[in-house]
Amino acid sequence: MNDTATVYAVTDPATGQTLATFPTITDDELRAAIDTADRTHAQWSRTSTVADRAALLHRVAELYRERRDDLAATIVREMAKPIDQAVGEVDFCADIYDYYADHAEEFLADQPITLADGSEGSAFIRKSSIGVLLGIMPWNFPAYQIARFAGPNLVIGNTVLLKHAPQCPESALAIEQVFHDAGFPEGAYTNVFATNDQAADVIADPRVQGVSLTGSARAGAAVAEIAGRNLTKVVLELGGSDPFVLLSTDDLDAVVASAVATRLEGNGQVCNAAKRFLVADHLYDDFLAKFTDAMAAVSPTDPTTPGAELGPLSSPAAADRLQEQLAAATAQGATVVTGGQRQGNAFTPTILTGVTPENDAYREEFFGPVAAVYRVEDEDAAITIANDTPYGLGSYLFTTDAEQALRVADRIEAGMVYVNIVGADSPELPFGGVKASGFGRELGPLGADEFVNKKLIRIGG
Repeated sequence: MNDTATVYAVTDPATGQTLATFPTITDDELRAAIDTADRTHAQWSRTSTVADRAALLHRVAELYRERRDDLAATIVREMAKPIDQAVGEVDFCADIYDYYADHAEEFLADQPITLADGSEGSAFIRKSSIGVLLGIMPWNFPAYQIARFAGPNLVIGNTVLLKHAPQCPESALAIEQVFHDAGFPEGAYTNVFATNDQAADVIADPRVQGVSLTGSARAGAAVAEIAGRNLTKVVLELGGSDPFVLLSTDDLDAVVASAVATRLEGNGQVCNAAKRFLVADHLYDDFLAKFTDAMAAVSPTDPTTPGAELGPLSSPAAADRLQEQLAAATAQGATVVTGGQRQGNAFTPTILTGVTPENDAYREEFFGPVAAVYRVEDEDAAITIANDTPYGLGSYLFTTDAEQALRVADRIEAGMVYVNIVGADSPELPFGGVKASGFGRELGPLGADEFVNKKLIRIGG
């Protein structure tokens, strides 16, 4: 995690022009932030009730809804997400905070244990907070990623230090202000504009009990190494190259619409979006023709415009990376069926075919509006290609055969399988992956079960 030159700045994704910069935190300020978070955990977190913390979280949800337009506009300004999607992200955050507030008592209730025959007395599990946590968040969902981490952990009673992506400083400050205005005490939620080196020092601090990172596999490996050396609990949500498996359908147009929606969401920069489209032989030609027409009908435009479907990538560096990947893919034998044109930092929606296992693109994650389409002979062939990736985050399966749906879902190596639906993320549904996509879960009841002390209390007869 060597990076002492981290710059927190708002940079226009379309032009690369720096609009505002923010100073990184000093070492003394960072130590003070950890001190305060630790003290707040020892005092407020230990004395407040679950109901107290749930009420504060409900207020956070209210403030998100009151400030949705400003929060959404900031997201667009920082990473060029189309405005309708940015508004949807803010609304989803409010729902997440309400969800954890609504279910706090249930998730933290004592869990009785049935003792073995002949044992006297009773036993139960009591859940409690563990202390200060560090969240390291990415730029592609400036508000949602924080909600997944902060919502359950604040209601549990953990205190949070939040290191946001350097290109999202205004979102970081706006979200910190929401928690302050909602009534959380100083130290419960603290934004830190830390360098990567400073973040490593935070993970190594014995007062910090856990770290959650959403980002690249490279960043995840670096964080996990530091956490391991310091016996710090870690949750990692890393990259994905999710398969979209089409085996049968009675509405191909609807399937194509789903394929376009999942591939272009967030300008193609979503970890759990479908990226590889595996289509049964008897549907392949019709699917490819319709998919090509639908993708070609979408053009990059100003992301601030209501109704925009596709904006530029998040930065010039991201656009350069995607351009390099596309050039390498075609040089190694892939065919561009449509798109592939760079317009500033935007790309026209792109479809690749002929991506073989010898092509680097076969196992890479394309973080942009690029879809690779594969013809598969049958169910077994689809599963083979679906699993032939370092990643295992999400997956999508379309079939009219209910038995096949469950059979294939069981065989796909991923943390999530969505059958005949896309865009169905919801606060109650756990999110996370396997293999190089990380470990641990966020959202749902499992998201409130990562950073807790599950204390056994055994009482004699």
